[in-house]
Amino acid sequence: MENLAKTHCEHAGGDYCRLVNTGMLGGFWPGIQLYYPPVKYAPSLGIYEDLEAAALRMKKHAHLTHAHTLIFDLEDGCRQKELSRTLLRQELPKFSRRSEVAIAIRVNPFRTEEYDLDMKLVKDLAEHIDVVMLAKAGEAYGAPEVRDLSNFLVGLNHPITIQPIIEHPKSLKIAPDLMQYSTVKHVVFGIHDFSKAMGIQITPEHWTEELKYFLNQIMFEARIAGKGVIGGVETLIGSSSMPENFVEPHDVRRWLDLHGENESHIVYKHACQESAMGLTGKQVIHPGHIHLCKVAYTPSPTEVSQKIRILKAAIEADALLGGAIRFEGEMLDPPMFGKALQTLLRAHALRALTPDDTEFALKVLALMPPQVIRENWPYGVIL
Repeated sequence: MENLAKTHCEHAGGDYCRLVNTGMLGGFWPGIQLYYPPVKYAPSLGIYEDLEAAALRMKKHAHLTHAHTLIFDLEDGCRQKELSRTLLRQELPKFSRRSEVAIAIRVNPFRTEEYDLDMKLVKDLAEHIDVVMLAKAGEAYGAPEVRDLSNFLVGLNHPITIQPIIEHPKSLKIAPDLMQYSTVKHVVFGIHDFSKAMGIQITPEHWTEELKYFLNQIMFEARIAGKGVIGGVETLIGSSSMPENFVEPHDVRRWLDLHGENESHIVYKHACQESAMGLTGKQVIHPGHIHLCKVAYTPSPTEVSQKIRILKAAIEADALLGGAIRFEGEMLDPPMFGKALQTLLRAHALRALTPDDTEFALKVLALMPPQVIRENWPYGVIL
């Protein structure tokens, strides 16, 4: 079990990142994104943190996060905006886990006064930022918001991508236009603002069903554009955290049965639903949800091993591009082989595939024509 956990979790370090050609496979996904408030309200004191307290909290928690992406929110979740920017100027250069954890800044809506201040921050700290998340993308000025932000970021000394947040039906209507820029690799479904704009009363337990129609629309447009979609943020907060060495489905089920609170069951169920739909990331607000959502989104070591056996059997039978094989009592043909390959590439995109398995996936890709590769994996593959 220890080796399986190591396969699933520990290969996210810098050495591993340098071993694989991320360009060939389209790069890493946003994965599990943790919202981290730079300066937050302290209920026990009845006041907001000062700079010293916020810096101490960041050193204690943010520097050690196991999330794929750390989101510093300067928009709706931030009241002390100027102090938060000051904190980020002070602390972001001190982060040392850049190869493991992507740094994202959620900026204010386009061309507002706070947006202009956010852009100055991004420009000054460009080498320490990987992603700019544009709140309420396209609501005021349409797709040119992303175009202008792209032009701004291209001129900086560090590659930064954009994640437009779709929070209004206006944004959904122009989703293809928001996704047309090369700086956009993934879009975010902002479920709470979106449901508010639509007048839909969603619930923490059933929002995946209540907004399924609109999520499907975003997924449809994103698939055509070759972009990923980041799922909704959960508002439920529990107090228990699953151990990080639990990576197999039976381990997760056992922990949920014995220790999981109702909130954990719901969050895990939603994450599994999003993963099955092919979403490329999920946002969480509680550190205890990071690993729970990771295992929901990431193929387990056992699943990866099974998909490799399927692909090896298909190659041995010369059926990868045409033909069928019998595998463990099931008849499989090229669409099933494509899904097996997708599982490996998904594990890689979420930093959970070993170098040897990554090399095998690359060999399988080398056996496929470019068009077949695009059908199976449209996320920025370089051909």
